[in-house]
Amino acid sequence: MSQLKIFALLCVVLFSTTSYSQSDEDVLKQIYKTSLTNGKSYEWLNYLSNQIGGRLSGSLNAEKAVAWTKEELEKLGLDKVWLQPVMVPKWVRGAKEYAYVETEPGKSTTLNICALGGSVATPALGVKSNIVEVQNFEELKTLGKAQIEGKIVFYNRPMQPDLIQTFEAYGGCVNQRYSGAAEAAKYGAVGVIVRSMNLRLDDLPHTGAMSYGNLPVEKRIPSAAISTNDAELLSAMLKLDKTIKLYFKQNCKQLKDVQSYNVIGEITGSEFPNEYMIVGGHLDSWDLGDGSHDDGAGVVQSMDVLRLLKEIGIKPKRSIRVVLFMNEENGLRGGNKYAEVSKAKREHHVFALESDSGGFTPRGFSFDCNEASFNQVLRWKPLFKPYLIHYFEKGYGGADISPLKSDALVLAGLRPDSQRYFDHHHASNDTFEHVNKRELELGAATMTSLIYLFDKYGVNTINNNSNIKN
Repeated sequence: MSQLKIFALLCVVLFSTTSYSQSDEDVLKQIYKTSLTNGKSYEWLNYLSNQIGGRLSGSLNAEKAVAWTKEELEKLGLDKVWLQPVMVPKWVRGAKEYAYVETEPGKSTTLNICALGGSVATPALGVKSNIVEVQNFEELKTLGKAQIEGKIVFYNRPMQPDLIQTFEAYGGCVNQRYSGAAEAAKYGAVGVIVRSMNLRLDDLPHTGAMSYGNLPVEKRIPSAAISTNDAELLSAMLKLDKTIKLYFKQNCKQLKDVQSYNVIGEITGSEFPNEYMIVGGHLDSWDLGDGSHDDGAGVVQSMDVLRLLKEIGIKPKRSIRVVLFMNEENGLRGGNKYAEVSKAKREHHVFALESDSGGFTPRGFSFDCNEASFNQVLRWKPLFKPYLIHYFEKGYGGADISPLKSDALVLAGLRPDSQRYFDHHHASNDTFEHVNKRELELGAATMTSLIYLFDKYGVNTINNNSNIKN
């Protein structure tokens, strides 16, 4: 071998290992600097949102997103890129929904509504009936069939505004959206209108998944979301006159399942190739907006994690995969399929990180893991302090990675500031212009930093010789 070739080989080796010879503080600084000065996440999101758009499972746009993200991952020069087949539901919204409240014959006020994902359509001429307003399923039971049969049930329980953790507020009322139609149908209701899951008052209805459970097809009733402003209006009108009527029409339809794909890219580990770490988000979105926050942001941040590692010259010890899951919104088929295939292949996953809370300023992570792993994470907290990342708590990892859960696996979820998230969640204003470039890139850097640390030190291993400054 010539001296020139030997010199070139040494340069490659030194470049690929230099980051692990640096202090952790220096590596994180390099990660953040590279993301903020040479990030790709915002450019990618621009294309995904504005050139492809909303990506409802089973749609043409979802398949365009699969093809495009696979192509972009291949451009990164990863060791492997592939598509993982998965059957997904295909629900279509049809023509735009229409609704009004009628105070007397010929006198009506138009309302802003949208069909909930998975709902049946109304009859061809729509549904028109008196309204019963309730806050919860207990009120339904108290009213009983005598007062509900033949009427439209209006669920009007708002998200609790005094909860700082907005996902807790969401969790406190989302059951009326998901199971409201199934519950109301038990008492003979002919339709359901649900207050949008939104902390602010506006005119935008927010869609989302609903389920009829085991209800026979012939007993299923149409279910729609109403904007928060119109929910307030309708409630006020009912207080004045309980005889008013609501009309709504929607044209949605559930079709047969179709084949789609999870998109997966991998950097193979240099020391422990059979230990897998994954980072991901869900590629599908609802159809009202373009899905920039939910979850285009998580998709492009996850893609950029692998790109940043390569850009900086970090050669991971463990195999790191980016997984872009299909069908989180209305079925979780992608997450379940990935876990199913992984189990069949007896793959050893040690860490999984998901970004599915929007592209806002990162605040930290929630961890679903054992105490030893969590204590290990807390030792790294000072590394993130210069970037104002302070939230390191036990909690939920993410929907798509949850099927992988085991006692030895660490599941983590990126936690951005969530105060504005539900202003956009599942609504027509979940669009690219509402994502801040710098905030998105900070999130990508934060995710990359955690991946770097778990790869360097492993899971449940506390290295007392690490370069962490306390």
